[in-house]
Amino acid sequence: MTPATPPETTRTALRIHNARLIDGTGSSPVDDAVVTIDAQGTITYAGPAATEPPAATDSSVRVVDAGGRTVLPGFFDCHVHLAYAQGSPPSRRAELDPVLVTLDTAARLRQTLDAGITTARDLGGLSAGYRTAVETGRTVGPRLHTAVRIISHTGGHADVRMPDGTDLSAGMSEIADSIDAARLAVRRVLRDGADLVKVCATGGMGSPYDDPDDEGLLEEEIRAVVDEAGRHGGKPVAAHAQGNAGILTAIRGGVTSIEHGYGLDDRALDMAGERGVFVVPTLSTVYAGINKDTMPDYHYQKKVRWSGTTKENIARAIEYGARIALGTDAAVGPHGVNLMELSYLVDLGMDPMAAIVAGTRTSAELLGVADRLGTLTAGHTADLVLCDGDPLQDIGVLGDPANIVCVVQDGIVRKDLLNLPAAAPATDTLTTGRRP
Repeated sequence: MTPATPPETTRTALRIHNARLIDGTGSSPVDDAVVTIDAQGTITYAGPAATEPPAATDSSVRVVDAGGRTVLPGFFDCHVHLAYAQGSPPSRRAELDPVLVTLDTAARLRQTLDAGITTARDLGGLSAGYRTAVETGRTVGPRLHTAVRIISHTGGHADVRMPDGTDLSAGMSEIADSIDAARLAVRRVLRDGADLVKVCATGGMGSPYDDPDDEGLLEEEIRAVVDEAGRHGGKPVAAHAQGNAGILTAIRGGVTSIEHGYGLDDRALDMAGERGVFVVPTLSTVYAGINKDTMPDYHYQKKVRWSGTTKENIARAIEYGARIALGTDAAVGPHGVNLMELSYLVDLGMDPMAAIVAGTRTSAELLGVADRLGTLTAGHTADLVLCDGDPLQDIGVLGDPANIVCVVQDGIVRKDLLNLPAAAPATDTLTTGRRP
């Protein structure tokens, strides 16, 4: 992959012209489009060049000729684990020097941003300090929402303790085996800076003690988590939920999103639709392939058993019109190719435009930031990507980071493979980030 230029740290007014606009709302693309951004990093216009409002002549505006390329909103990945390398079990992180963990995590943050992900939701293992580091310009990466740790019952999906009780999770899990313990677990992760709460409603693929059809927290425990999170600023609750029984329990318990959803049936889809629950399918883990030689036998057997069923059920969810947001479970799969997830959604029947909306507007709705992110709309924060090719004809072009030739985040050009014109004199140096 062609390396990106070093990150810039200043905002300048931008005018991107000669572009094909896909604005994230689901509206038809606009050829010969213009996007203008002011020096504060806010979109002032996105639409046809023919109806662009007249602008005062200003030599500080940075003019970008898109060369007919496609401009889209910055994308979201609503399910990542940035603190872990691909394929590395959480217990292995404890073997590394914390300095190496920090530097490796920062590299993954940058890699994810370069893939076109300007906002990410980390669902276990990432300290809130990384969120602050991005906000304040200490490091470059997607703006972050983090669950910090995962709430699981003893022996559940996020319990990676040894039989003698030694915790190998390196800060990933929070164990709760009663209603009161569930409330206390929520308070602990919120004390540590969590933006949302994650629970395990089922077992999983990569955990040694359980199966996807095994149920996790009880409905009354999930209700307690949701209530406690609601009492603290209305924090959302994401549920790791693979088998259908646990999916139903999570929905009845009031969660905001079902993560994975591999066993979704019609009843679960109906309940999710009635209650406005999002589904984050993480198909990247399903399409990653199954290798008996590199996987523990328990993991291999579960993958073989569930792969076909998962594709059938998610295809049905797409046909049903479920409220799908984009998530990859990066770390289980590779980091830095997040938008391959769009191809997998399309492979299972989603229209390419609908897949783009899932990765932009719908994901912004899930994270509660759709009033300022997720679409290229006047008044919104200037997060956008410029890509080679036409993703409506070949959605796969977005999955190759080499085709993401420019990434703008909060009005700052973060990735530039086009050798864009030099920035005009700085109007706003980013010393303390703003968090949309």
